[in-house]
Amino acid sequence: MKSDEYTKKHWEEVYTGKSDEEVSWFEGKPLTSLDIIASLDLPKDSSIIDIGGGNSNLISHLLKNGYNNLSILDISENALQRTKSKLGKSAAKVQWINSDILNFEPTQDFELWHDRATFHFFTREEDILKYIDVLGRSLKTGAYFILATFSTTGPKRCSGLEITQYSPEKLKELFKVDFTLLESFEKIHKTPFKTEQNFIYNLFQKK
Repeated sequence: MKSDEYTKKHWEEVYTGKSDEEVSWFEGKPLTSLDIIASLDLPKDSSIIDIGGGNSNLISHLLKNGYNNLSILDISENALQRTKSKLGKSAAKVQWINSDILNFEPTQDFELWHDRATFHFFTREEDILKYIDVLGRSLKTGAYFILATFSTTGPKRCSGLEITQYSPEKLKELFKVDFTLLESFEKIHKTPFKTEQNFIYNLFQKK
């Protein structure tokens, strides 16, 4: 089985066998991401994509806040279907993309890329560089990129998988060719299991 097929199988099984509050990363309302997005004062028709957000509540809250050009990309069809069901008729207002991000071929330029769920799962340099390439080809000049990953004091594994921890300095170096780091801060996420995970939130802008 190829690695991308293995990864898809893993996430399909997660979203078949576990409810929302049985996964550590669940947020009822993703306040930190919503606050960052609100601070950007983007027009409501800005093209926004949530990477790995198949079972995130971010898009639901963005719809409530009046944003109307929204896309969700997730490798898991089960995750996407779960969120479609939550949204009901509002699901028709969202572009649903079932794809491995490393195989994603953008058909539009986005003004905001949000990722709280995907990047830290890449542990091979070739995959990290491919993600950066896809990101760069997906965003307009001046567009924003919000990235939340596990910090250097955060977990070393998630959902049974190895992850990569990051510092602001490491991220700034990784994305320096096409992006300027505008802001970076740590945030403790309290899981549904009453444990804590240290995240680092980063706001970049494309040069």
